[in-house]
Amino acid sequence: MNATIDKFGFPATLIAEFTHWVVLLRPAQPTLGSLVLAAKSDATAFGDLPSEAHAELATVTKAIERALAQAVGYAKINYLMLMMVDPHVHFHVLPRYEGSREQAGVAASDAGWPGQPDLGNAVKLTPGQIAALTDWLKPYFA
Repeated sequence: MNATIDKFGFPATLIAEFTHWVVLLRPAQPTLGSLVLAAKSDATAFGDLPSEAHAELATVTKAIERALAQAVGYAKINYLMLMMVDPHVHFHVLPRYEGSREQAGVAASDAGWPGQPDLGNAVKLTPGQIAALTDWLKPYFA
């Protein structure tokens, strides 16, 4: 694992693990079910990932979209590759929807809907909420 994965709370936030990727609960939720899809590699440029990681990305994104469709019922999904503060290859995965969603006592509205996501309007999770939401999402990836 790399420092970016650690910064996003691994292993407490781990939802699913693949050969080249991990799916983590995003500790700040701009929309309910927001995730971090992070490469296990030390690469800091998307093009520097091994070809096997690029190939596996198709499997991982299908798993994410299937899981979040069931868990959250999103209308759209955004994959944001920002990598400005955290240098290793990763995406912020945001399920997008009109209105609000609630789970385990955490309610999140999509403040940017239908435009760009409002990352500044995220619900910052407590350790207990992280555990509850991680436990809630894991079975959708089984």
